[in-house]
Amino acid sequence: MKIGATMAFSHLTDPAFVVEAAQLVESAGFHSVWLPEHVMFFEQYASHYPYSTDGKIPGNPQGVLDPFAGLTFIAARTSTIRLGTGICLVPQRQPVYTAKAVADLDFLSGGRVDFGVGIGWLKEEFDNLDMDFKTRSRRCAEYIEVMKALWAPGISSYLGQTYRIDACHFYPKPVQSPHPPIFFGGESDAALRRVVAQGDGLYGFNLDPVELEERLQRLAQLAGEHDRSLIDFRIFVGPSTKPITVDSVARYRDLGVDQLIVPLMAGNIDRLARRVDKMREITGTVA
Repeated sequence: MKIGATMAFSHLTDPAFVVEAAQLVESAGFHSVWLPEHVMFFEQYASHYPYSTDGKIPGNPQGVLDPFAGLTFIAARTSTIRLGTGICLVPQRQPVYTAKAVADLDFLSGGRVDFGVGIGWLKEEFDNLDMDFKTRSRRCAEYIEVMKALWAPGISSYLGQTYRIDACHFYPKPVQSPHPPIFFGGESDAALRRVVAQGDGLYGFNLDPVELEERLQRLAQLAGEHDRSLIDFRIFVGPSTKPITVDSVARYRDLGVDQLIVPLMAGNIDRLARRVDKMREITGTVA
């Protein structure tokens, strides 16, 4: 089981720290770094954040770096660590530009991108981007199809229910073939169906081992309905607020988790180094 790190950088972060942090986790033996996406936050919102008891985002964030900008910055100063979007809010973005951002990052990094995607939860963000919140699931599915068409070799074109691309040149293509792996975030049955329909894997968030086991059983059931099995998918899990202990790490490993993505947040490099050392001790990560 590989160990990744989820991090978040904002307008309050010294750009030099972004590089230092990424280089630290790479040198410490972590397999990947994942950056979240939200283009705006709000002082007041009615939407319910699904990963807290009060429905509010912890810490009252004001902004985070765009994941593609942040990961490109990191890619230029690292060599082996994989670069994950955790997660990209596909249906609130223009799909051709998203496909371009993914392909360019994969090209510039030498094929290190893991494309974590989801449909989003913050309706106010969609509203202020003039994007329809109610149709986000359907548009996400079609936008993934659009991106796959653009990433395919040769001339690109697409004709769907809501989107059309005339025959065009779209380059560079991703280094990874047929494209960077796509991991759907979310834990609902609908999210698991997206994994089965279009994904290479699951990025389950804030799941303890008991919750994960139940979701994997359901994923196996849904996969079986489409003549697929659980072994067809890579399983990534971000425990987030769930306890990360020697025992829980062993349990995740026993459940077949391919990558455990642990939170590593700190305001300075010394504090981050201490947290990295502690997480390496718990997870058995070896540089």
